[in-house]
Amino acid sequence: MTLPTLDIQVKTLPDSPGVYQYFDAEGTIIYVGKAKNLKKRVSSYFTKTHDSGKTRVLVKKIVNIKHIVVETETDALLLENNLIKKHKPRYNVLLKDDKSYPWICIKKERFPRVFSTRRVFKDGSDYFGPYTSGKTVYTLLDLIKGLYNLRTCNFNLSQDKVNSGKYKVCLEYHLGNCKGACEGLETEMQYNENIKAIKEILKGNFKDSLAQFKTQMKDLAQEMRFEEAQKIKEKIEVLENYQSRSTIVNPKISNVDVFSIMSDEGYGYINFLQLSYGSIIRSHTLEIKKKLDESDKELLELAITEIRQRFNSNSKEIYVPFPVSLGASLKITVPKLGDKKHILDLSLRNAKYFRMERFKQIKIVDPDRHTNRIMAQMKADLRLSEEPRHIECFDNSNIQGTHPVAACVVFKNGKPSKKDYRHFNIKTVEGPDDFASMEEVVYRRYKRLLDENAPLPQLIIIDGGKGQLSSALKSLDALNLRGKIAIIGIAKRLEELFYPDDPIPLYLDKKSETLKITQQLRNEAHRFGIEHHRNKRSKTALNTELETIPGIGEKTIVELLRHFKSVKRVANAKLDELEDVVGVSRASKIYSFYHKEE
Repeated sequence: MTLPTLDIQVKTLPDSPGVYQYFDAEGTIIYVGKAKNLKKRVSSYFTKTHDSGKTRVLVKKIVNIKHIVVETETDALLLENNLIKKHKPRYNVLLKDDKSYPWICIKKERFPRVFSTRRVFKDGSDYFGPYTSGKTVYTLLDLIKGLYNLRTCNFNLSQDKVNSGKYKVCLEYHLGNCKGACEGLETEMQYNENIKAIKEILKGNFKDSLAQFKTQMKDLAQEMRFEEAQKIKEKIEVLENYQSRSTIVNPKISNVDVFSIMSDEGYGYINFLQLSYGSIIRSHTLEIKKKLDESDKELLELAITEIRQRFNSNSKEIYVPFPVSLGASLKITVPKLGDKKHILDLSLRNAKYFRMERFKQIKIVDPDRHTNRIMAQMKADLRLSEEPRHIECFDNSNIQGTHPVAACVVFKNGKPSKKDYRHFNIKTVEGPDDFASMEEVVYRRYKRLLDENAPLPQLIIIDGGKGQLSSALKSLDALNLRGKIAIIGIAKRLEELFYPDDPIPLYLDKKSETLKITQQLRNEAHRFGIEHHRNKRSKTALNTELETIPGIGEKTIVELLRHFKSVKRVANAKLDELEDVVGVSRASKIYSFYHKEE
């Protein structure tokens, strides 16, 4: 696939947090960066004058941009850290593993310790994090320590050693920070209940702990110990505002490939996330052109094989959105909830963004392909027999029954064709009768097209419900066009689409391009009709004023309004001001008309 130009790649980036990767002509990653807004951040590289010579050289070497969308700035920071360590890009500061982000470890041992660490071992212990701030870690540990009495010693508290009396309680016990598990003064069951509650806090589920804090705060306040109650309140606020963990890293998800798919009529988009030791180290999206209307399952199986070969992946487990057949050697997991489902959702999100960006790029560099796709989509969504290359939409406009008019707007290949727009003054209908007005304008429009042997549209859209649609159908029947042109009605309230002889409306996906174009047609017809209605009312207002002046014609009125801007200013103008515009004779008539009582 030919790469879009850098200009197009930058224009079509999403306004979302994520990580961007710059590649040189050899396809090597030369820089990895994070962004709160990918589009703004990446654009700045190409629109600013950089003081640093190194940055200028970097920008010159960029030939391709890839990105990974995440949920928060914190996630972007963590992912950037992982990718820099993995790929060691030339223009990034080298990150050492011993300077990694901190974790909280709950050690796998009898009477587990809870402590901070920057190194993760596959020893069966539970690790929570990573955290982008050491302060957050120490705040959490302080909270846990304040709520639960845990041991801080590193003794081996096996049953035999405790029973033999090998250890004696220390100062922490006498200070009330530990319950003396080393002397058997606390049971393992009691201790593990506390550990279970601590795990919930670290996962972000701290409802019970919050309730306990609040009870403690109220008790302290009732005892007039307000300073201590304030400290507990501060801890509650920290807990309530705390986001506990990253969606990017989970040490329990190790050496796994994640695949998701997003597809449409012509293409499938398969995203691949590669996880190593719990960290995302690669993201790639593959675009596959359909040949024979292949199913998502067929496309995904094909893409998984291709991507794993391309990136030489040896992972024994893959996460996918639905079961696939890839042989007995691979473990296939279809996550339903939890961290595994979360990482699969992240993959799907990246596939969706890739698809949207490709659409934007195609719209710029290959508008015909973009148009063909839209037309094919509308044909399928609206259940039409042919693509709606030519669409016409009608709307009536009258306010309190005055000056009834109608508008017809025309879209060709999904875009407004304003030279084909038409206004209609209602001629045969007395009073505000929208149904009869719709019948009249539809008849007049297509009677004229037939008389002129002009091309007819493939689709007519009527702004209104069943009643308006029925009226329009009467005109098509009268012209013998029923069944030759597709026609639907769109109701304003719920965006319901009505079809002839079908009592059940069609509801389109609120985010579908078909609905957006249909709404655009309806809104444009409404705007165009209101504009004509407003002009007609303005003209009527003029008729009651300037055109009633004896000896003053339309040309003079236009000159007056062009100069004075309003009828009121004409009425208040001095005689010499009027003479400068329309001459002595006509100025005298106008001035006398407005000042006859003086």
